[in-house]
Formats: sequence, C-alpha cells, structure tokens
Amino acid sequence: MTNPHSVPGNVKPLAALISLLLISGTASAQQSQIEEVVVRATPIRDSQLAALEAKRNALNMSDVVSADTIGRFPDQNLADSLGRLPGLAIERDQGQARFINLRGAPFRYTSIAFDGIDVPGAENGRIPRFDSFPSVITSRVEANKAMLPSMPGDSIAGYINIHTFNPFDREGFAVNVDLGSGQQALGDGDMERSGMRASWSNEQFGAVVFASHNSRDQITDNREYDLETAANGDLIVHELDFRSYKVTREDSAQGGRLEWRGTGAVESVFLSSLYSEFIDSEQRNQYVVALPGLTGNKGFGPANAVSRLLEDGQYDNSTFTNTLGTNLSLGDWYVEARLTNTETERNQNLPITYDIGLAGAAYDVSDIEDPLLVLTAMGTANPITPGQINYNVRNLGLFVADVLDNDADKFKLDAERETGLFGTTTFLRFGLQQDSRAAQGYSTIAYGASPVAAGIDPEQYNTGKPWDSMTTNSIGGSYYNNVALRKAWQASPAWRVPVPADNERIYIEEDVTSLYAMATLEYDWGNVVVGARNEMTDYSSRGTINGSAVSVSDDFNSFLPSAHLNVNLRDDLKFRLSASTGLSRPTYNEWRAAASVDVINKKVRGGNPTLKPEETMGFDASLEWYFAPAAILSAGAFTRSIDNVIYADSSVIDGGLYTPAGAGQLWEYSGTVNGKDGRMTGLELNFISEISDLISGAPEGVGFSANITFLDSEFTGIHGQHFNLPGTSDLIYNSSIYYENYGFSARLNYQYRDEWISPIESPDEVWGAEKRVDLSLSYQLPYDFNGASMSVYLNGNNLTDEVDLRYAGNGTVNQRESYGRSYLLGVRVGF
Repeated sequence: MTNPHSVPGNVKPLAALISLLLISGTASAQQSQIEEVVVRATPIRDSQLAALEAKRNALNMSDVVSADTIGRFPDQNLADSLGRLPGLAIERDQGQARFINLRGAPFRYTSIAFDGIDVPGAENGRIPRFDSFPSVITSRVEANKAMLPSMPGDSIAGYINIHTFNPFDREGFAVNVDLGSGQQALGDGDMERSGMRASWSNEQFGAVVFASHNSRDQITDNREYDLETAANGDLIVHELDFRSYKVTREDSAQGGRLEWRGTGAVESVFLSSLYSEFIDSEQRNQYVVALPGLTGNKGFGPANAVSRLLEDGQYDNSTFTNTLGTNLSLGDWYVEARLTNTETERNQNLPITYDIGLAGAAYDVSDIEDPLLVLTAMGTANPITPGQINYNVRNLGLFVADVLDNDADKFKLDAERETGLFGTTTFLRFGLQQDSRAAQGYSTIAYGASPVAAGIDPEQYNTGKPWDSMTTNSIGGSYYNNVALRKAWQASPAWRVPVPADNERIYIEEDVTSLYAMATLEYDWGNVVVGARNEMTDYSSRGTINGSAVSVSDDFNSFLPSAHLNVNLRDDLKFRLSASTGLSRPTYNEWRAAASVDVINKKVRGGNPTLKPEETMGFDASLEWYFAPAAILSAGAFTRSIDNVIYADSSVIDGGLYTPAGAGQLWEYSGTVNGKDGRMTGLELNFISEISDLISGAPEGVGFSANITFLDSEFTGIHGQHFNLPGTSDLIYNSSIYYENYGFSARLNYQYRDEWISPIESPDEVWGAEKRVDLSLSYQLPYDFNGASMSVYLNGNNLTDEVDLRYAGNGTVNQRESYGRSYLLGVRVGF
C-alpha cells in the first residue's frame, strides 16, 4: 500500500533544474552586472484590484477572475478558477473539477463564450465542460449572473465569458513560459504542466500564439455498495464493489490571434482560433461480490457470484472555434461583426470484459468507508485471491460507446452609438445573431463475448502488483495489464465493434435567429439599462421508431426583456437591482426523435422531441461597498421562477404518438418530461480585504477573502412530487488567506459545498458534502535577467486527503472515492 502522505519524489529533477537556473542566473547577473532588484510587487492585490474594478464598472451583476489570480491559485483548469467566486460550486470527477453549478443550478443553465462568442457545450450540445479549458490561456473570466439583452438567452443561471489574450495587450515582443512537474501522492503518478504564450505588436499589426498541455497520472480508489436498512435498523448488504482505476488525464490547447488595426473607418480586422481537448484514458480493475441479502455489519456467504470487470477505455471531448471579425467606426456608430464556426466532439469508448465465477465471502462493514471483504474457496473458510476464482459461470464483453459531433455556424453583428435621448447621455445598442447548428451521434451498449470465449486467459495479464489504495485492499486486488489484454482481445474473433440501433441515434438541426435592442442611460448617480432580446428557434429531429423513419420539427419564439439599475450611493458604495428573463432548450439527447417501442407491453423509452424549453423570470439585488482600492464587502440576493422544468420521469401517453397501432391506447413513456413551478433563491455574501485596510499600522501584504452562499431550489414533477433542482447545495463557501511581500506570495484556500443531487448519475443519488484545502507558494527572483523575469512556485491540492461520498435514494452510502493529495513544482519565465 503506497503511503499517500509521502513527499513527492519525481519533483526532484525539476527542483534540480530550477536550482541550476538560479545558479546560472546569478552567475549571468554578475557577469552582465545586472543589478539585484528589491521586489515589492503585489500581484495578488493588483489582480484583485483589476477584477474588482471590472466588477464595479459592469452594467450588470457579475464577478471577475483576472489572469494573475488564475495563475496564483493552484488551479488545474477553469472550473477550479471559477469555483472560488461567490455562488459558484464545482462538481468533480475522480477529484478533478469538471462542471460548474452556478448559483446551485443545473449545468445546462450556464452558457459559455470565448471573447463574447458563445459556443455549444461539448456535453449533449448544451452543457459546457470546463476540464478541457486550461486556465493559462485566459486573460480574464467574467461570470455574469444577471443577463443583459446583448447576452445569449439560454443563460438562466449565468453566462461565462472567457477572454483570451490579445496581442495589443503588450507592445513589442513578449514571451511567457510555464513549466511544472509534480506527483499525485496515491500511486506516485506523474504530473506535468507546460504552457507558452508569445506575442508581438506595433501600432498596426499584432499576433499572439499560445499552447498548453497538462497531464496527470493518478490512482482512484473506489468502493461502491448496494445496501438497505431493515425496519429494525439493521443493515442489509446486497452487494460490495471494489475498484481501482489507473487514470491518465490530459488537457491541451493551441490557438492564436492575428490582428490589423487602422485609423479610418475600419478600426481592426482579426482572425482568431482556439482548439482545446480533454482526454481521459482509464484502466479499470473491478470485482463485484453479490451477497445474498445478509443482515448485519458482519456476515459470511458460502457461495456468491463474483464478477471480474477489466477495461482499457478512453473518453475525450474537444472544442475547435475560429472567428473572423472586424470593428468599424461608421460615423456615430461603432460596429462589431463576427463570423464564427465551432466544432465540438465527444467520444467515449469503453470495452469491458465481464466474467462471473463463484466464491465464498466474509464481509465487515462496521467502518462503512473502509469495508472489508475476504474471498474464500467455495464451501470453506480458506482465503483465496480473486485471481484464483474459476470464472466459468458467464463470460461477456460489454462495449460502451457514446458519440456526439456538433457543427455550429454563427454570424453576429452589434452596433452602438452615443445619443442625447431621454434628456441624458444614452448609449443605444442593437444586435443581430444567426446560429445554425447540426448535431449527430449516438449512445449505445453492445454485448458480445469476453476474451475467455476466444481462449484468452485474462489471468495471464495479471501483474501481481497489489492495488494502491487509501482503504484496505482486503479483497487482494492486483493490477492487470489492461492495455495488452485489450490488444489481444481486439485481435481475436471475440472482439466486437458496437453498432448503435436506429433508436439510439441523434440527428438534430437547429436554427436560432436573435435580435436585441438595449439602451444605457447615464446619470450623475449611476445608470439604467433597459432592453429586450427576441430569439426565434426552428428545429427538426430525425429518428427511427420500429424500423420506420420519423421526423419532428417545430418552432417557437422567446421574448426576453430585462432591466438593470446601478446606483452610486457614494463614491465607494453601489446598489444594483435587476429583472431579467431567459430560457434553456432541451439537450440534443433529450430532443431526439428516436425511441424504442415495446408494442406488447405498451412501453416507450427514448427521446422526446416535443419537450418545451425551460423559461425563467428573475430578480437580483446587491449592495457593494468598495471600502479600499482592492477591497469589497457585498451582499446579493436573487430569485428565479422556472416553468417547464426538464427532468427524467415516467408518464402515461397516447401510444399513437409513437406508432399507429397504439392510437387511443394508454402507454407508459420513460424519458424526459416537463415539470412545473420551479424556483431558485439565494443569498450571496462576499468579503475581500488586506489586514492593513482594516487595522492601521498592521503589516502590509496580509490579506483575506471569503464568500458564502445560501441556496434553495424546488420544482414540481408531473405526478405532484417536489424535487430539488440538480446541482443545488444549500450552502457553499470559500475562504483564502494570503501573504505577499518582497517577491514571495503564499495563499491557502478552503472550499466547501454541502450535499446535492447530480444530474449525471441516477436522479435519486445524492452527492455528499465536499471540502478542499489547497496551497500555492511562489517566489519572484530579485534579478532582471536581461529583461526577463523568473519565478518559482509550488502548488498543493487536496492537502487534507478528502474523499468523496455519494448516497442512494434510501439514504445508505453507495460510493466512496479517494485519490489523495497532489503537488506541482514549477517555474515561470516572462520577457
């Protein structure tokens, strides 16, 4: 068993490299007579100042993360960075931040954009995944919480706008490099980080290119359960599931921008490109022991089905977006035109060997987070390892495949001018946006023969190396060479390429035409923003039902007014009040026309192309006190009412909707339906300050930030039941304490969210409360290396070895997942 608390060993080569750089840099400084510099920079404070200034000047309620704050936090991707803002919570997969619940809302209620160009989510066409966007490519991230008419309508909870670097941000030639290496403590997995950004500009031309790559090898120690509580309170054990995952996760991004700036009517023309990709390579080693419903914390079953599941699979998603744009000055009008193509891809390929044998089993779940299970030879108490079981009861191969490709074209035109309408300075803004999207894919599970059927013995690929685990490996699990086993299986006649059934396919075409108008009225005391957006949606969905092709098309119109009041009560005190509307369209999988029909049992399962979009109206209010240049104390409240809430359920329908033979008959439909009476409410409190801003004479450079959010949500299902919206934690809070002076920066961060329902797993599954402690240290070297600056840093994540728990609908634990802490040592160079 690897000690998860051990000091990482593979950071030593990088440490040696950094030491060498320091020595050589010092020598170079002496030879070139470069002066030693007394470093008094305050990057954390400066980035907070920039972020708060952007928040203060915004026309709506929003929060901002600046580039240096992103760099100073030990963030692995943008989800980590955003998760530190008020009202934003992270949902993780095997410890890595993946999705954002903004204000406790489902993932789909948040849209994402790059430089103001919204792009489709790689997950089901709607849901943005943030694990494919490394934080080093960004200059600023805005989390908009109250929507302006100029923002896309499908942003019920929020609109995340990611600003990439512009070549004119810095004149001349500039290069920034970030190199890091570290270790995941559980399993001694390697971590690598590399990033580069180079730019050049003069008065007319500018170019920037950037690239990044992050990788992490990790072990995920997993225990899953099927438990029940008897009427007398005793525990009933139906199944214990022991797993160890060997995972390699990589995210990469490449892109750039080429821009020309003029002095006439054409102010600028640019071409930008961004490609980002996330790859999750996974080797699964799993044993599932079916127990005969034994009662009590301890027990023994003389004959139990033991399943061995081995997998070498991969999940990947990517986003490729290209924009051609121009900014024009046409008399009194300032015009922005953008033409964008975005392609998103999602692929999942999980071939799993599934072999079943028999063995005795003694279990002890007295410590539910560390269950003990010892396998024995049939009918005896003699311990055996899983590799000694004869898996001859059943031999299967599972082939899981999930594919979705989305091609989206966008034309966007915005025009603005200053006028004297309404007796004051008024900025009028109008816009047109045309989106055309086409998506196709499928989701299927195919069954075939395991390698055993082809004469391949998986035990020949058993390495004998015991699992690395933070729990007790009582079952005696050892790692297999899953990669070699898959190659042998793939070369055998038992291998199968999954072919989806027609009723599992997705074909969606969607056109959205958007028009908006807004006016910003400026007064001595602040401003008022009023306007409306209108979105006309036309969609069609093709599929197959009982071998017959079907096509469903529809169109609808969404009128989305909004108003925002921003009042400067004093120079340092701001009050905001907003009313806004929005919508959320069904995902492509939900909207698909294909379905499976069981005529005999009168059942239908599949997509629902008649789903209505979710519609919302909401109000926001906030009071913001900027009591020092880089400080704030604020309170905000919000409420949203949501109609047509989309969720999974069973309903009674007219069978004629899916087949003529069912006309006039009551059939059972299982899939997504529209609920009603949804609502979200919340209160956000935020505080950022340095101690010296509060206490006269206190040491400079010591700061603190904290935010806390109280949330509540509910909707009514079609049968009258009441549910929470997926993603809602009643309580979310973050806190940080930092010190920076003389080139040294240290920041300790704590995150917490209480339990919530996840839409990814079973809808009745509850994720337990999560907390994280992270640390970031950096030191700016006090030398000028011929114009270059250098800093070294050390990041630590999950320092307290937190684990993730999930609970079944009956209140019992059904999953425990742990992965240990991680460390990353690196160097940043800029000139």
